[in-house]
Amino acid sequence: MNMKEIGKIIRERRKSLRVNQLELSELAGVGINTLVAIERGEGNPKLKTLLSILDTLGLQMTIELKS
Repeated sequence: MNMKEIGKIIRERRKSLRVNQLELSELAGVGINTLVAIERGEGNPKLKTLLSILDTLGLQMTIELKS
């Protein structure tokens, strides 16, 4: 999975919850520009930032061994 795919999942979940980017950034405690970049699959966000956004959206990240 790459940042573009992660960004797409975040954007789709946010929209399904009918939350705008500003609301999500405030709820997750991250900057609006950071959130916009993540949703576009740009940049290299800190893990803490990504986990905060996922948690706010009711999502979690799972790490598995490659098959």
